[in-house]
Amino acid sequence: MSFDGSFTHAMVAELNNLVAGGRISKINQPYDNEVVITIRSNHENYPILISANPNYARVQVSRTSYVNPKVPTNFTMTLRKHLSGSILKKVTQIDNDRVMVFHFTTRNEIGDLKEMMLVVEIMARHSNIILVDTQDDMRIIDAIKRIGADKNRYRTILPGDTYITPPNQNMINPFSDDFDFNIVETLLSNYPNQEVLATEFRKTFQGLGKDTSLFLAKMMHVSTNHRDGFSEFFSFFDNPNPTLIEHNGSAIFTVYPFEEEATNFNSLSELLDHFYETKARLDRVKQQGSVLIKVAKSELKKNKTKKKKLEKTLENTKYADDYRVKGEILTTYLHEIKKGMTKITLPNFYDNGNPIEISISNQISPSENAQKYFKRYQKEKNAVSYVTDQLEKTINEINYFDNILSQIELANPSDLDDIKVEFENEGYLKHHNNHSNKKGTNTKISKPEEFITDEGVHILVGKNNLQNDKLTMKDADKRDTWLHTQKIHGSHVIIKDFDPDDKTIEDAAMLAAYFSKARDSATVPVDYVQVKKIRKPNGAKPGFVIYEGQQTVYVTPSKEFVDNLRKNK
Repeated sequence: MSFDGSFTHAMVAELNNLVAGGRISKINQPYDNEVVITIRSNHENYPILISANPNYARVQVSRTSYVNPKVPTNFTMTLRKHLSGSILKKVTQIDNDRVMVFHFTTRNEIGDLKEMMLVVEIMARHSNIILVDTQDDMRIIDAIKRIGADKNRYRTILPGDTYITPPNQNMINPFSDDFDFNIVETLLSNYPNQEVLATEFRKTFQGLGKDTSLFLAKMMHVSTNHRDGFSEFFSFFDNPNPTLIEHNGSAIFTVYPFEEEATNFNSLSELLDHFYETKARLDRVKQQGSVLIKVAKSELKKNKTKKKKLEKTLENTKYADDYRVKGEILTTYLHEIKKGMTKITLPNFYDNGNPIEISISNQISPSENAQKYFKRYQKEKNAVSYVTDQLEKTINEINYFDNILSQIELANPSDLDDIKVEFENEGYLKHHNNHSNKKGTNTKISKPEEFITDEGVHILVGKNNLQNDKLTMKDADKRDTWLHTQKIHGSHVIIKDFDPDDKTIEDAAMLAAYFSKARDSATVPVDYVQVKKIRKPNGAKPGFVIYEGQQTVYVTPSKEFVDNLRKNK
């Protein structure tokens, strides 16, 4: 189910129940199109995520941690100026549209009470967050996305403009008090096909997404009393049972377990946190790490091309010994070579005297022809050593960038700074530090993620190469236990216990497997060994270590397991 008008109806009720009457304590904008307003209500803080993300626009209480930028945006400063400390009177919805309105009571510069509105339009790429002064003729103070006349002929969204609601589609609000049920009966009689009926529901009733209309059509088909079935369906949005359903091969969130394969949640917000956790994180990482991803993919492509060329060159060098043999045979039979010859057949004493045909030049002497073959042999022989060395370096580069892309895929937006610093130190990006552009500049590295087992043992997980190096080579005690997926890109994991039991090792191995490229695999081998047996070769890439004396445990990664461990903190 998309965040359609009907789901908005349900979320408005949840927010009113939680935060109506609360006071704003914090306003932040962690990402370009997303604002987090923390409201203190009933002795508890509620972080309200208001997202105008084109792909994941929504409003919810979110317990997901965010990292705020060092310098707040202009829009953040505007919100803080007008809304800090204000009271949230209520949250409303315009009809059954995807427009949610936060009504605030605040004070102006001279201390008089005034009302402000924060309008959230949840409309895919047209989503927006707009601050409106209700006592100044609905004047727009600012918006997270400013829309000029060149982009929208119907209305502009610019500071100073009058706020105009999105165009009315002349559809029927199914939650309206004067709803005419005869319209439903007409549709049911005219469109017996379930999918066609769902489409007509979507065209007729306001705020129905594709999944919502399909569930409604299905319910109407099995209902013995259409009026009661219709009323019951929309009652789910007034009294939701937040549910995640596996539907047609993908997960969807709903207000009711319409199908058997379903997982229930305590609130709509908790449901959305679960549903969007990975999707939104990947989207944010993709946006904020676009330069890093571009560099990594470019270097990976360049080195894979180089590897093919080196392998082809190495393939050609296998004929080097043939040149030596021909040179020696020519040297032995110089007297056989006659003036004007371009090839000659001679006995090959390396092959039981079998004849071998050798090409020669009639422009140089027999001795020079032999020396020509010796020179080609020496050239190819030297090339083998050089190409082999270059091939090894190129394969290491491929593994390095493949590992980086895996780390970015598993990263939180806050982890990207470390990867950027690493790229700068390795020369793949120009330094943006005004004080130094030298490799090795001291930079504060973010902390690894910490987990606590049910037995109280602390386990640390590095999320990128710089974290991994610092965690393993500097911070860990030599008696701690180190874990890593076997021959698979992944995180360094440290058990802060000198003698961990089998259960703790298995827990840590689960973390190592989950935070690796093999997180979706059924069985993952994880090596473990004491930190004192880990060493880093001179000149090795960040994150690369070698070890010996390890033992191996096999585990199946589980997101639920990791989430449960996070709750122990």
